[in-house]
This record gives sequence, structure tokens and C-alpha cells, in this order.
Amino acid sequence: MTASHPSGQAGVPGDRPADLGDIRRDVEDIAGTAAERGRGFAAAARTHAVSYAEGRKGEAAKSVSDIAGSLRESGKTFEDKPNIKAFFDSAAEGLDDLAGSIETRSFADFYGEAEAFARRSPVTVAVATFAAGFLAARFIKASGTPDRDEPYDSYRA
Repeated sequence: MTASHPSGQAGVPGDRPADLGDIRRDVEDIAGTAAERGRGFAAAARTHAVSYAEGRKGEAAKSVSDIAGSLRESGKTFEDKPNIKAFFDSAAEGLDDLAGSIETRSFADFYGEAEAFARRSPVTVAVATFAAGFLAARFIKASGTPDRDEPYDSYRA
């Protein structure tokens, strides 16, 4: 005579714990496989991001250098105010140093320094992130929506 499972199926009394053990092992195997694939995907994404950033270093350095040049030009308008001109010149010099640093250092170096800075000064990072987000939102809002005062027909082609 065989014992009955709670589900109404007949079987050996020890079948249920063995089935749960098999299911548990299967779930652990699936979880392990998913974790391995996730780590592989993350590593591939990280490698791709680093290679992309390394390839764009020259462009970033040139952009920073161009901003420094613009600051220098703006500072020339303050020839009669040496303190303000010195501020512009100092900022431009700092940006030139940054441009040189971008060209000579690796992305991993920058990432490490940014991470260390964020750990040393999380409030500064939070404020800078908030300010950047606020400025980006203002820029998007200003450039993305037409004026409400103009009639709809003027937007039709």
C-alpha cells in the first residue's frame, strides 16, 4: 500500500523531500549560471566603456583646451580689472593642465581619482550632481518646448 501526497497523488513517503532537494539544486544551478553570465556581461560592458573612453580622450582634451582658450579671450575684456582678469587666466591655466592630464593619463586613473574624491567628499559630489542635473533640466526645458503663445498652425510644415 502506498502513502498519499497532500496533492492527492500516490507515491513513496520520502518522495517529497527528495523532490524539494532536486528543485533547490536546480534553482541554485540556474542562479549560479545567471550570476556568471551577469558578471561576464558586466565585465564586457566595462571593457567596452573603457575602450570607448580611451578612444575619446583626444577629443575631450581638445574640448577642454578650447574652453581654456575661450576663457583667456573672455579675460582680455577685463584688462582694466586685474583681479578679474587673473581669475580668468588662472581658470584657463587650470583647464590647460586638465587637458594635458587627460591626454597623458588612462581612464582607469581618472576613475580611481573620481572614486577617491567621491569617498572623501560625498557632499560636494552630491551638490555638484544636483547642480548639473538642474542645469541639464533647464537646458532641456528651454530647448525642447515651443512657446505656448504662438498658434499651433505656425508649427505645421
